[in-house]
Amino acid sequence: MSKRIGVHLGTAGGASNAVERAREIGANTFQIFSSSPRMWRAPRVDPKQAVRMKELRAKLDVGPLVIHTSYLVNVCSQSDDVREKSVAAFRGEIERALDFGAEYLVLHPGSWKGLTRNEGLKLAADSITRAIDGLPWQGTGFRILIENTAGAEFSLGGSFEQVAELVERLRSTAAVDVCLDTCHTHVAGYNLVSEEGYQETMAQVASTVGFDAVRVWHCNDAKAERGSKLDRHEHIGQGSMGVEPFRRLLNDERFAHAAFIAETPVDDPGDEERNVRVLKSLLQ
Repeated sequence: MSKRIGVHLGTAGGASNAVERAREIGANTFQIFSSSPRMWRAPRVDPKQAVRMKELRAKLDVGPLVIHTSYLVNVCSQSDDVREKSVAAFRGEIERALDFGAEYLVLHPGSWKGLTRNEGLKLAADSITRAIDGLPWQGTGFRILIENTAGAEFSLGGSFEQVAELVERLRSTAAVDVCLDTCHTHVAGYNLVSEEGYQETMAQVASTVGFDAVRVWHCNDAKAERGSKLDRHEHIGQGSMGVEPFRRLLNDERFAHAAFIAETPVDDPGDEERNVRVLKSLLQ
């Protein structure tokens, strides 16, 4: 299977175990947290785990490796304290991603509550630039991916235009591209469900972030309705989106270079494998 299809996996027993787990469930790419997503401080990467991660990925042809940034990080917070903690935490995320040999590090841009949107954009760009300054990322193939959000009030990245603005501000200082989330896109108000709506949404992708910049699609059905701004993920085909948007995306040649990674719920044993299997079944 040349198409890269996977799922977010846990790292119990060591992060490198996720490589074998991915292959066991039929995935050839995956996403992890590099540390607890709800703690500011994180331990350094075990060098043995880093080596084993790289060796197993090469042996089993599993990649790209995507790491998702901690939920605590808010690079455009109005609070100086939170923003400084976020810069330090995000720098740690980049360091761990480089240690593991990850291709991509996904970041939610954060909330600009208490500021203007433009102030939030500037703070986010400045914070990301500070976090990566001096780190040896050049020539590694590593890229930060700015993810679109569900469009809640004060949330940066709720539109493709906002994602594109932030990426453009960062182009000169960091290797930055885009991660788009199907659930976020849907509940933010974009139409991926109908054929006509899909084509209109793709035209908006083309005119803002551009197809080539979309390195990862987070493939999540939605519990909530389109335009609701509620970020609630559902199993593929069991939510308000249905399977057709995922069939279109997986077979859209404009995203032939992208990885497709589910972040669907784990309600019962085997759910990760089932969602990967559903995505693979949509390939034509």
